[in-house]
Amino acid sequence: MMTGRYLGAVLVGLAVVVLTGPAVAGRAAPSGQGEWVPPRTPWGDPDLQGLWTNTTTTPLERPADLAGKALLTDEERALRNPVARICTEVVTPSSPTGGYNNFWLEQGDLHARTALLVEPADGRLPAVTPAEQRMQAARTDSYRGGRYESWEDFNAYDRCITRGLPGAMMPGFYNHNYQILQTPGYVAVFIEMIHDVRIVPLDGRAHAASGIRQWLGDSRGRWDGETLVVETTNFNAKVRARFFTVFGGDAQLHLTERFTRTAAGAIDYRIRVDDPTIWTRPWTASIPMTATDGPVFEYACHEGNYALPNMLGGARAAERQAAARGR
Repeated sequence: MMTGRYLGAVLVGLAVVVLTGPAVAGRAAPSGQGEWVPPRTPWGDPDLQGLWTNTTTTPLERPADLAGKALLTDEERALRNPVARICTEVVTPSSPTGGYNNFWLEQGDLHARTALLVEPADGRLPAVTPAEQRMQAARTDSYRGGRYESWEDFNAYDRCITRGLPGAMMPGFYNHNYQILQTPGYVAVFIEMIHDVRIVPLDGRAHAASGIRQWLGDSRGRWDGETLVVETTNFNAKVRARFFTVFGGDAQLHLTERFTRTAAGAIDYRIRVDDPTIWTRPWTASIPMTATDGPVFEYACHEGNYALPNMLGGARAAERQAAARGR
């Protein structure tokens, strides 16, 4: 739920706005050949700062009818691009009142690639482990319908906690916008969806002790030439959903992200997901980020999250009705 404009106050404690100063724009090379030169911060690091979006209708996995096809033709891209169509609200058993139609969504455009996944080469997620199959079979989730005994039967997304990782860095239906800020020794990534903020130290410190587990893990960054490499571990394994953009991992999840500024309005973003508890092999997605004018909106989900008490109240009412019919 978007209820107001994001004012940037959440990061004032880091003094990011004061320390970064005005962004250093990319510029043409002195040779006059027009070659773009990546910008630098005042202290010399590659400059990734700004407002970015990764919104796209390109799916994570390659559709079955495109098996073996890495790129779309121009005609196929035009026909498959949802931006050219008008959709209506879809009514399903788990969403009997329908959802948002295209007017309310930020779907973005379709890339030429047939999937965001670049590894495995077939563009499909690897097989899951037997342990993951058992966990998913026993998992309760509001998207699956069924009985709602308590708030614990709802996933972390419905409870406005987080989409987890890699989910928070993946596109989907709306609010997939990001603000990147830098200081000497830190990078901060503010995520519009569910107001997550990631603080990434760059000073070479070790990861937190293994007993310290967090919703978004424990991130450490370093520069590899022009690329920011972020390694994240120490997840709490509480985001168990693996669908849409609500996408978490297990306690063994190890993420490797690479942010590379490739043009004035583009970041090449790649994420490698290694979680042997869930997947039988690692996988990698390439998710381009493009500059956006913004603004980044406040996502005040907790303050307006009437869904949980309403759904629990509805479940109790249904139980009372069933009991009355049984008398």
